[in-house]
Amino acid sequence: MFDEVTELAERGRALAPEDRERLVDLLLESLPSSSVQEVEIARRDAEIESGKVALVLGEEVVSRLRAELE
Repeated sequence: MFDEVTELAERGRALAPEDRERLVDLLLESLPSSSVQEVEIARRDAEIESGKVALVLGEEVVSRLRAELE
């Protein structure tokens, strides 16, 4: 059975990384904003869970910014 979506995904994987990124951006733009927000939330959650990014308390951010402005 032919699955067009799977075929397109396989073709997309063969693209250069910058072209894959552009393709993803174009596809995300075509979704309702609520879907895009859900994807972004999932991406950020995965980054936190993997340790790729660390959370910083809001008070610490404000304190750092004030220190830079002084």
